[in-house]
Amino acid sequence: MLPYTTISDATSALGRNLTYAETLWFNYSASKSDYFLYCHNILFLFLTFSLVPLPLIFADLMRSANIDIFKIQPKVKLTSSEMLKCYKDVMAMFIFVVGPLQLVSYPSIKMIGIRTGLPLPSLWEIAIQLFVYFLVEDYTNYWIHRFLHNKWGYENIHKIHHEYTAPIGFAAPHAHWAEILILGIPSFLGPAIAPGHIITFWLWIALRQIEAIETHGGYDFPWTPTKYIPFYGGADYHDYHHYVGGQSHSNFASVFTYCDYIYGTDKGYRYQKKVLEKLKENTKSNGTQNGDSYGIPSQGLKLDSMKSQFDIDMCLMKQKSEVVLVEEYS
Repeated sequence: MLPYTTISDATSALGRNLTYAETLWFNYSASKSDYFLYCHNILFLFLTFSLVPLPLIFADLMRSANIDIFKIQPKVKLTSSEMLKCYKDVMAMFIFVVGPLQLVSYPSIKMIGIRTGLPLPSLWEIAIQLFVYFLVEDYTNYWIHRFLHNKWGYENIHKIHHEYTAPIGFAAPHAHWAEILILGIPSFLGPAIAPGHIITFWLWIALRQIEAIETHGGYDFPWTPTKYIPFYGGADYHDYHHYVGGQSHSNFASVFTYCDYIYGTDKGYRYQKKVLEKLKENTKSNGTQNGDSYGIPSQGLKLDSMKSQFDIDMCLMKQKSEVVLVEEYS
């Protein structure tokens, strides 16, 4: 709750007139408790989980030829009942895990110094803090994600998230309750290191979930603004991780690609891209087309000239078609 009863009190305390944004914030938050403002996260998460995936969900259901060309795994077609089940599972976890976690975590937010008062942060301050939050979350999430792909972590926790080998937007938060709790730690570390305003915190929570929904959306649009972000993974990058599933030892990073590159856990993905480029060259010459972004025919493709410094030790049969997926173990 703001320590001012009137705008004139706030003006006197700041030594200047309030900006338009600060006036709006004063009028909205002056009589509301900090706890009530923090609990807005629950509403924002619900709206994000429910509304943001809808455009691509509708695209999946209609399967228009104009949109379908951007589908990463076009052979996979989930029914409306399957998508609804995914959403129901996510909402059940939201009601019984995410919501209560938000309600009880307020003391930790106060402890690290998230503020609700005036002045409001500048756009530069918000941008820099969000950048720090994404970097910190991405690095810590990378190592937790790698842990969840060991035998025990995957079988007992992470395999629920991998039930969708061709993910949809609703599947972004689809996970075991323990995974939701564990991955809350990386999301909290950034604000703990560089605490800011509650508005910045709201933006962080919303943007991180929107990013997760995009990378699980199943479509790789060339006009996506995030393609202009350096080292950003995107939908194609993370979709490959889901396609391989529990056996995947590639593409663990949640947002950026630098951790996978530094620690050598993107070699399978990069190798697959090289193979796919060669396949495209071959199909152009013989007039055939491949219907799966990850499908690599097991016949007629020579890889001898594409040997690299790492060993290829896994070939998986996928999608009931005669395709081979090349993946390596780090």
